[in-house]
Amino acid sequence: MWRGRAGALLRVWGFWPTGVPRRRPLSCDAASQAGSNYPRCWNCGGPWGPGRDDRFFCPQCRALQAPDPTRDYFSLMDCNRSFRVDTAKLQHRYQQLQRLVHPDFFSQRSQTEKDFSEKHSTLVNDAYKTLLAPLSRGLYLLKLHGIEIPERTDYEMDRQFLMEIMEINEKLAEAESEAAMKEIESIVKAKQKEFTDNLSSAFEQGDFEEAKEILTKMRYFSNIEEKIKLKKIPL
Repeated sequence: MWRGRAGALLRVWGFWPTGVPRRRPLSCDAASQAGSNYPRCWNCGGPWGPGRDDRFFCPQCRALQAPDPTRDYFSLMDCNRSFRVDTAKLQHRYQQLQRLVHPDFFSQRSQTEKDFSEKHSTLVNDAYKTLLAPLSRGLYLLKLHGIEIPERTDYEMDRQFLMEIMEINEKLAEAESEAAMKEIESIVKAKQKEFTDNLSSAFEQGDFEEAKEILTKMRYFSNIEEKIKLKKIPL
């Protein structure tokens, strides 16, 4: 009991026995250190960060901030980091963000905010286009896992697949009628649908090597789709 009372008195008087550890009171700097980890507003100097008005505006002065370089497309577009994406929700989010950061709404603001608005708008456009299409979405998701596919990967593809691509290209080159073009389009569309379904399963199972192979094949068929579009354009 005496030791407890003595310790209390020593603490009151400001003394403490040598060699006995004691707690140090938090300084003002230490207490505010957690808040200093947030980035500061370029305009008013106030802190802002994750969870604060969707990371776009300073909560104090309402100035538009620079895009967050640590934020990926899935986070920006309010989607789960998954190959399966609700395209209706994605489109709604795109429209919501463009109403928030489009340059047209910043014509009367500072030059800094105009520049940030341009960057935000471009980033939102890129994110929307990337996540909307299965091929670009799959490539981006693979990239987030540290895997990228080189442009030229013929040496990795099996001979049977390359022969299939060659045959479709030959049919496309020889196609003269609308019926012939529609037949090729139907073949390509069915193959891409098959690839997309298989790719979704591969990502769900965490089989990135399988996803890489499917995406490589999808890229070949995407090139054929572009050729079909070009051939439809009248000279």
